[in-house]
Amino acid sequence: MISAFANAFRIPELKSRIIFTLWIVVITRIGAAIPVPGVDANALARFFQTQQQTQGGSLLALLNIFSGGALEQMAIFSLTIMPYISASIIFQLLTAVIPQLTKISREEGGRQKITQYTRYATVLIALFQGFMFARAFENPQSLPMFRGLTEPLVLNPGIAFELTTVITLTSGTIFMMWLGEQITERGIGNGISMLIATNILARFPAAVGLAYQMFFPSYGESKYNVIHGLLFISMFLGVIAAVIVVTQAQRKITVQYAQRTVGRKIYGGGQTYMPLRVNYSGVMPVIFAQAILMFPQTIFSFVQVDWLQRISSWLVEGHEVYLIVYSLMIFFFSYFWVATVFNPIQIADDLKKHGGYVPGVRPGKPTAEFLDYTMTRITFAGAVFLTIVAVIPIVLSNSLNIPYLTASFFGGTSLLIIVGVLLDTLRQIETHLLTRNYEGFLKKGRMRGRI
Repeated sequence: MISAFANAFRIPELKSRIIFTLWIVVITRIGAAIPVPGVDANALARFFQTQQQTQGGSLLALLNIFSGGALEQMAIFSLTIMPYISASIIFQLLTAVIPQLTKISREEGGRQKITQYTRYATVLIALFQGFMFARAFENPQSLPMFRGLTEPLVLNPGIAFELTTVITLTSGTIFMMWLGEQITERGIGNGISMLIATNILARFPAAVGLAYQMFFPSYGESKYNVIHGLLFISMFLGVIAAVIVVTQAQRKITVQYAQRTVGRKIYGGGQTYMPLRVNYSGVMPVIFAQAILMFPQTIFSFVQVDWLQRISSWLVEGHEVYLIVYSLMIFFFSYFWVATVFNPIQIADDLKKHGGYVPGVRPGKPTAEFLDYTMTRITFAGAVFLTIVAVIPIVLSNSLNIPYLTASFFGGTSLLIIVGVLLDTLRQIETHLLTRNYEGFLKKGRMRGRI
């Protein structure tokens, strides 16, 4: 692996791409440290410092992790790239549901139109979220998420502050969207995913610091010993290994292509396979489930009705009802995403047109039913895996009294995104190495006993 990284800097094009990506990452981290005008960044940082010491997650804690700590300073990149992610998810679902968008996406230049619509939607979402942030920071005591805050966060509240905040946060999101596109075009890896993973990794030193305080507190005696530390490290490495294995796991469907004779030439023939990923939906079900469960808890907490207040208390992260609903929603969105994105009828028709078929299965409708049945079974395994990984941080935070920031790196959305982005980036680097006759990160050799 070390030699593979060294070889990566021997290829001029790959070296320039890696350096360009690193410079973009540096720019995003600088933007995450510049506060919005009019906000008392010190008071906000003190509030977040007290919050990250407590157990249990919250909406602000989750957003602060995805922003790489920018939210705790109300920096210009506080909204990060999440409005673009939300717009992309919306249009990806609408493209699969609305026939007009489906037709546009299949036309020449249609994907560029969908991308342009996504950018417009990103601006609208960023404007709305920026306005909500401005109003929330002007009146933080009225929101449950700021419970415990006694200091004012805005020095001079009013229309001028709201307008400045909305423009600044929206501009920061658009600039980050442009930076992500530059990484995709001139850097290495998927730019948008790279920025999200970088923000999450930026909180890793703080998580390690909180873990250190668990074992070596500044005052009093620690209730954790060396055995607990070894168990935590083993669990951390084990969860990462499991995420990598399941992320790369796939069911290979054998596809046989018949030979076709056109004039004097013979085309086709041979055997290949169709890879069906076990975790086909990726991290999307977890993101959907978290986003939807945030709204009832926030809205019901404002309404002074007893039974709504009771429901709001049930939907607090860590409650038994929350865990059950959270798990069921992950299962639902796992199948929903597969049903929206994976189209077995279209795949079966494409195979039939190109003379391909699955051995033992008739072309056409039987092939579509076979693919649908197979995908349903492996999606169940992927949904179980996502549920376990998503619940691990909540259980660690609430049952073992581990700070939420530290527990978030033992699973959940953060770990899934980091592993997925790193695997994709390493795969792209390895492709550059192999095309120039360098060895990749994994040496491939002939297994003994096989010809």
